[in-house]
Amino acid sequence: MVANSRAQGFAEALLLPVFALTAALLLFGVFVWLGGTSPVEAWKLLFLGAFGDAFSWQNTLLRAAPLMLTALAVALPAQAGLTMIGGEGALVLGALGCAGLPYLFGPPGNVIGSAMVLAAGALLGGGWVMLSGWLRQWRGVNETISSLLLSYIAIALFKHFVEGPMRDPASLNKPSTHPLAESLRIGPIMGDAAIESWLGDVHWGLVIGVVLCLACGAWLSFSASGFAMRVVGCNARAARLVGLPTDRLILLACALGGAAAGLAGAIEVAAVHTAANASVIAGLGYTGILVSFVARHNPWAIPPVAVLFGGFAAAGSLLQRRLDLPDASVLVLQGFAFVFILAAEALRGRLFAPRAVARRPAPAAPAATVQGVA
Repeated sequence: MVANSRAQGFAEALLLPVFALTAALLLFGVFVWLGGTSPVEAWKLLFLGAFGDAFSWQNTLLRAAPLMLTALAVALPAQAGLTMIGGEGALVLGALGCAGLPYLFGPPGNVIGSAMVLAAGALLGGGWVMLSGWLRQWRGVNETISSLLLSYIAIALFKHFVEGPMRDPASLNKPSTHPLAESLRIGPIMGDAAIESWLGDVHWGLVIGVVLCLACGAWLSFSASGFAMRVVGCNARAARLVGLPTDRLILLACALGGAAAGLAGAIEVAAVHTAANASVIAGLGYTGILVSFVARHNPWAIPPVAVLFGGFAAAGSLLQRRLDLPDASVLVLQGFAFVFILAAEALRGRLFAPRAVARRPAPAAPAATVQGVA
């Protein structure tokens, strides 16, 4: 019975996201067909733009790297029973922390200095999302609403500092902070000629994202604290009754998730943009919500899903060049995917559930007759 239940759960975890993504692609085909474009050509270019050649793979992996970390910002609090959608705010503050640390003091120009600027971004992001957890546990504020509103505040703070006190005077048309020192930046993954031909400019942030996803999955599956976290997510009241530190575990989940998103923002500055500017606010935190939901908040499933959605984003420019579609048309595809993922969640636990067989009631036993009674 237990084996059947596990098989059913695995089948649902695999089939429901596949169903949702297939339905989203079909509806996206209808969308482009109504605009006078061949759906088959659009599907073909989506694949070619994401995985068609080495350049496409490089673009896809570059876009997938931050999505792994912003998805963890949703998945880890979800393991504790929370619905956090504030990854975008943690990401922009992480970028601000990475670019702003050299304003306070000069980090050493080596690996330690790079680790320090990344840690600054992770600390800011972790503290920001943990604030939503604190508001939920001690003030009863819904974490979904608070994390979303705090994201807007974080973006406003980012713009204030980038366009004000931290602005580089040389950035005239596009306000930015001072560029990060070359010695503090994260370079591309180096290896033999075959690896470099396929990876190109793909930076070490991809490795950091994959390693953190694997580590978080192992922690949740094989450690006592990870098991306690999952118990809290299943039933917080029961967790309190058995003596688990529920409040502390919830704050830990929020801090780790926010730190992952803040690290994503720091990596975007240290590896891609070299400075904090408006290019960091690209909706990566919001796309991470979708990645986490498709992966069913499983850290081990996040990397392949992030690669898939990174491919969708990478294919946008090819759709624009070949079919004259707006580059943002892939956002329509992501929106369809999110709607169908939410619809698929309604089928969770029901897809392979055995149906109760109606049985006819057994005939009543005949009443005993009593003889000899006057």
